[in-house]
Formats: sequence, structure tokens, C-alpha cells
Amino acid sequence: MEKMDFLAIGDTVIDAFIKIKDAHVHCKIDTDACELCFRFGDKVPYEEVTVVPAVGNAANAAVAASRLGLKSALVTNIGDDRDGEECLTSLKKDKVDTSFVKVNTGIKTNYHYVLWYVPERTILIKHEKYEYSLPDIGEPKWLYFSSVSSTAFPFHNTIADYLENHKGVKLAFQPGKNEIKLGKEKLERLYKNAEIFFCNVEEAETILGKETKDVLELSKGISALGPKMVAISDGPNGAYLYLNNELWFMPIYPDPVPPFERTGAGDAFSSTFTAGLALGMSPLEALAWGPINSMAVVQEIGAQKGLLSREKLEEYLKNAPADYKPKKIVK
Repeated sequence: MEKMDFLAIGDTVIDAFIKIKDAHVHCKIDTDACELCFRFGDKVPYEEVTVVPAVGNAANAAVAASRLGLKSALVTNIGDDRDGEECLTSLKKDKVDTSFVKVNTGIKTNYHYVLWYVPERTILIKHEKYEYSLPDIGEPKWLYFSSVSSTAFPFHNTIADYLENHKGVKLAFQPGKNEIKLGKEKLERLYKNAEIFFCNVEEAETILGKETKDVLELSKGISALGPKMVAISDGPNGAYLYLNNELWFMPIYPDPVPPFERTGAGDAFSSTFTAGLALGMSPLEALAWGPINSMAVVQEIGAQKGLLSREKLEEYLKNAPADYKPKKIVK
């Protein structure tokens, strides 16, 4: 078996982007929560639909790693339907090894509807009830585990078992919505085995049960769960890396034009950072890679179209503004 550089594990989906204009956003005064609103009981027009196959946190990561020159593979479930065939075709086109993709007879491929309003999106999700198992994956250099179905647990323990029996394999852990809902106690072993952990500020608050925007406090809290490195993103405000008891800040890479559609920006950051580590970079060097792919992704529809080759990413890095570099936060 050829040794993989980067093996992603998680659910794969089809995203159908429905572009709408006839709507409005209602935000509550006392919270950051906003709601996308339509006229109830009416026929609401839409502008267009764009269907994007083979996406989802893990699939996006596998594609990002492959385009950056790594030997990449994906462990996932799809259905024995046309959508599943399109996912396989798309992954193979991006040179992602599909040997570990399980085709489930009589079950549909996951299909999500993305309500695309200005650059933001609201996603209607539904995960099929697959049976989760870990095939014989050998010993890849890096394992990238992200979002699976709410019915998948205790598959997470299977991954933890594997890591504890293969100490040379490094884990990048980017929990999805369902992993965060499970709680940190059920995923204790994954946190402890993680080389690097990824989430955003709001997710960190939920995981730790804290109401604070203090990234240093959140980073220390996540670090105490076991990961060697903690990366916390804050959308257009930039990202942070907590490493060796030090907090570093990385600004966003300047957008050439305003973002077109934001799906996949977080996945691009996390997977590109991990790919940089897999390529032998230092954590701070890899940190500077992440926001470049995020910038490129939000210029296109969907989570993968904008993902860059290594050559193109390094070109952006070479032409970056003088202040585009990690900065140590002193408190």
C-alpha cells in the first residue's frame, strides 16, 4: 500500500447552492444571532442553482491537500446513486485516492441545500444513516478528522483506538457541528491525541461552556484538553495559533475584490495549515498559508473551486503585503 501524506475522514455531501435576493436578514438587538427571513406561505423566486459534488469538511480537506501536492485520500460514505457517482468522479479528477470510499447499497448520498444570500449562506442539512467503520488505511503521515453524522458515535472511539496503536500518525482534529454537540467528555481521547485542533471563536465558547471572546482564554481552555497546538479562527478578523504557551495572530490575506460566497473558508484555512505541516513547514510558516486559500475560496461558489495549487499559493505569499505575517500576542 502506497503511504499517504494526508488522509481525511468525514462525511461527503452534495451542495446545491440556491441563489436568492427576495429575502431579508433580521438580527436581534441583544445578541449576535441573525435570521434569514422569507414571506411565509408565498412563492419565493430564486436566481439560479449551482450543484457542487464531493464537498464536506473532510472532502474539502482532501482536495486542498491534493492540489498542494500531497498524496491525499478520503475515508467516507456515499450512496449507490448518481450523486455518489458524481462525487467519485469529482474526487478522482482532483487526484484524491478513493480506495477507502464506501458505496452503500440502497442508501442515498448526503444532499444539502445552501440558501445563498449575498456572500453568506444558510445550509439545510441531512445526513443519511450510514454504518461507520475504519478500513485498513495503513499509516498515513497525517489523519484529518472532521464532521460525521450525529448517528456515527462511537466511530470516534475507533479512530482514537487507531491513533493510540499508531503513534507515528499525527491527527488534525476539526470537529463539526455534531462532534461539538457530543461534548468534550465523549471525545476526550481525540483531543488528547490531536497534534493540532481547529475551530472558530464561537465553537470554542460552546466546547468549553464559556461566554467570552478572549481568544487567549479560549486557547488555554482547549489546550488543556490535550492538543499540542490550537488554531482558532475569527472570520474576517483573522486567526490565532496557541503554541508552546504563546498566542500568535495571523491577519486575513487581503481580498482582491469583496467575497463572492463564503462556504468553505474555514475548511480551506484548517486543511491548508495542516498541509503545510505535512510538507515539513514550521507551525508559523504553515499558519501563513491558511488564510491565502481561504481568500481564494470565497472568490468562487462552493468550498473547492477556489482551492489553489502550491505554485499559485506561493505566488500570493511572495506578493503579500509587508504586514502579512504572524504576530506574537503579548498579554
